[in-house]
Amino acid sequence: MDLTHAVRRFEEYLDDYDREDDKIRLKITHTYGVMEYSKKIAERMDLSGEDQTLAQIIGLLHDIGRFEQVKRFDSFEPGTMDHAGFGVEILFGEGLIREFVEEDTWDPVIRTAIAKHSDFRLEGISDEQELLHTKIIRDADKLDNCRVKLCDPVETFMGATAEEVGRSQISTEVMNEFRKKESIFSPLRKTKMDYWLSYLAYFFDINFPASFAMIVEENYLSRLEKRIPYTDPKTAEEMREVFETLDRFIREGAVR
Repeated sequence: MDLTHAVRRFEEYLDDYDREDDKIRLKITHTYGVMEYSKKIAERMDLSGEDQTLAQIIGLLHDIGRFEQVKRFDSFEPGTMDHAGFGVEILFGEGLIREFVEEDTWDPVIRTAIAKHSDFRLEGISDEQELLHTKIIRDADKLDNCRVKLCDPVETFMGATAEEVGRSQISTEVMNEFRKKESIFSPLRKTKMDYWLSYLAYFFDINFPASFAMIVEENYLSRLEKRIPYTDPKTAEEMREVFETLDRFIREGAVR
């Protein structure tokens, strides 16, 4: 695997898309952020050099389907396109993977990790290396999504201002799902606060102590708490519960 070559080819792939588009720009930055977190997780777990490079290759390619989704639909909504499935199709169905990685040795791991990186629940993987790298990309994706939620305009990823989000309420069904300490199933989301809470509930799906430790080190939870002004009284009360629950969960995860 030649990571430098893969990155060069990725930059060429992006020439077909409008880099000035906010959503495209967001996904380019996210791709490189996920690559970096994948590297950090693999390093902290003392994985081999080969696995560290493989983790970064998967990070580079995990969202390759997103660019066409934005080009066609101007949206990240799952109802417009299965971006993971589309990414697998163009990489392996159409053979684009050979432009990034010359050998096919790691194809099963790359294919599985990309196909499963955004699944609601991680199931159905028996191969140890495929499972390892799928967990790494899922953690790295969530870690960089914290950065996205803090650095990018709220309107870009929420379709509303922070003030508009904070004036809405959390649906009872969505709050009940959060209290189970599980990720929130996308179709359940109705309000803007449902969407925001679903992003925070990603922390329940973190796999490795190294990933939890980076969440603590980056102070992501406290910073995310301040991102939205919770002006609706019911929302404010429920969000106090949310952040107390998540703080305990993350700190326990970091010392597992």
